[in-house]
Formats: sequence, C-alpha cells, structure tokens
Amino acid sequence: MTDGTIEKARLGTTGPEVGVQGLGCMGMSEFYGDTDEAAARDTLDAALEAGVTLFDTADIYGSGANEEFLRPFVTAHRDEITLATKFSIVRRADDPAFRGISNDPAYVREAVEASLRRLGVDVIDLYYMHRRDPGVPLAESVGAMAELVRAGKVRHLGLSEVTGAELREAHAVHPIAALQSEWSLFSRSVERSAVGAAAELGVALVPYSPLGRGFLTGTFANAAELSEGDFRRRQPRFTGDAAAANAQLLDPVRKIAAAHGATPAQIALAWVQQRAGVHGLPVVPIPGTRRRGRLAENVAATRITLTPGDLALLEPIAGRVVGDRYPDMSSASESRE
Repeated sequence: MTDGTIEKARLGTTGPEVGVQGLGCMGMSEFYGDTDEAAARDTLDAALEAGVTLFDTADIYGSGANEEFLRPFVTAHRDEITLATKFSIVRRADDPAFRGISNDPAYVREAVEASLRRLGVDVIDLYYMHRRDPGVPLAESVGAMAELVRAGKVRHLGLSEVTGAELREAHAVHPIAALQSEWSLFSRSVERSAVGAAAELGVALVPYSPLGRGFLTGTFANAAELSEGDFRRRQPRFTGDAAAANAQLLDPVRKIAAAHGATPAQIALAWVQQRAGVHGLPVVPIPGTRRRGRLAENVAATRITLTPGDLALLEPIAGRVVGDRYPDMSSASESRE
C-alpha cells in the first residue's frame, strides 16, 4: 500500500480517521446485475492503493454473501482499513422480494454475531442500524448497539436514513460516529434536518448513492437499458417519463465537466465532497464500483474544486427531479419528517 493520494477525515469526534472517499461494496455481490469477482477483488486492492480506507458492506447484500466476499481482503489488510457493516433489513430465503426491518435488541445481538463470523473478524469498526423501525423505541435499539461496544464486538456506531431528531435522540444514548444516508445532486432530503443535527453533534455524513445510482454518470438514460437482474429497473426515477425528464437535468453537469476536463461522475462526486465545507462537517461519500478504472475516476474527483458559478448551476437540480428514491418510501427518513 502507498501512503495514499486522498485527504482524510474523521468519523465522529472520536471515531476513526479514514480516506475522504470510501468504497461501497454492495454491487460486488448483488443488485447491479452480473459481477466479475476477479475484477471486483482487483478494485478492492486499487482502492486501498489510492488511499481509500473505509469499506462499506451490510448483512443484506447478497444475504451475507458480500460480507463473505470481503473476508479475504479484510483478513489481508485488517490493520489498514476501517470496516463498516449494517444490520436491520431482514430477508427471506423463500421470498427474494421480501424486506422486513428489525431493530429489536435481541436481533441486534444475533445479527452482529453472524456478521462477525462472515467477515472473519473479532470486532467491527463501524456498525450501522441500516433502517429505523419506529415500532421499537430508539433508545432500546441504540442501547443494544452500545452494549456491543462495551463487549468489544463493535468500535463505533452509525445510523442510516434517520431524521435529525432521531439522530439527536440516539446520540444522547451513545455517541454516533456516522450517519449514512442518500445524498447527491438528485437527492438532498437529508439536508432537511439530519445534516444540521450531524454538524451540531460532530457526526460525519457518509453519503450513499452519491452518483444517483449511476444515473448522474450519464451512462444510461433509462433503466430499461440495464440488465434484467439490475434492481434499478424498479426505481421510479429511472423509468418511463421520469427517466426522460431526469436525463435532461444532466445538461449542466456535462457542461461543467467539459469545462474542468472531467467526467459527469466526477462533477457529481466533487459536489458531494464540497458539502463538507458548505455544512461544516466531515463528508465521506461511498460510491460503489466493481472496476479499477472507475475507482480511479471516482478518487480523482476529490481533487476537483467547483467554482461558485458551477455550484449555482447545479443548485436547482434536486428540486426538479421527478420520482421517488424508492418504490416504497415507508422506511426512508422522509416518511418520518
């Protein structure tokens, strides 16, 4: 490993220092169609070489397969990386489409043991509650997660898709190092309350889907172009009239990219990275990719500085996006605000 080519940021006031861009590993096992395992493993190595140290997975990805996939890489580089995984989204082997949510303390304890086994580690660096179940008191769920820290099974806690009020409530039970929520030129609902609360509490933001699930790269204009196994074919923003309308919103992204000698993806990532200065908190996006070339492109975006004029052109985009982030928004933070 080299000394790294990207800057670093701290997750939370006492959390780990990581590269200012992380790597989302979900697509290496599921959701985006067929994957090349050898190429994905090469991408993991390329990420570490580039100074990326935050590697993100979850027990739902491939129903545990993604954690198992990462195990050899984690074993080989345990002291060089910050390992993040998540619990709470429940699947059924007999119904691939089923998604449940469990924040029950007993389930928290069960889930962490399963993740530890699959990852082949004694401790998880950053453990997220993947989704919030309003039917379980937040203090009970976070209290159970705090017990894992005291037991030495987890080092730091994170939450995903919570409101600002929920973040404050959880942080009062145990310090939260990171909030992982969707944040991009297409998705800015996290700014309603969660970003301000995170800045106030010293919590880092870890944006997932900072490239709008790939739509902001301009490589596809309608999900019908994607393979049958790609979950984006069911996302409202990427199909039919919504896709056609949203594709038009990329024009200023392309214009700015041409001016910087960059790609649209790099401009979209640079915008997310610069939210740190705008909102006064650490921001560590986790774009996902399975290819070394895309990894290098993504990392290079950390060295692009958008001008005030660029930012002004990009500002209106999110407000003009057509369609929801998910077919079912019931577990998203917006549903509780």
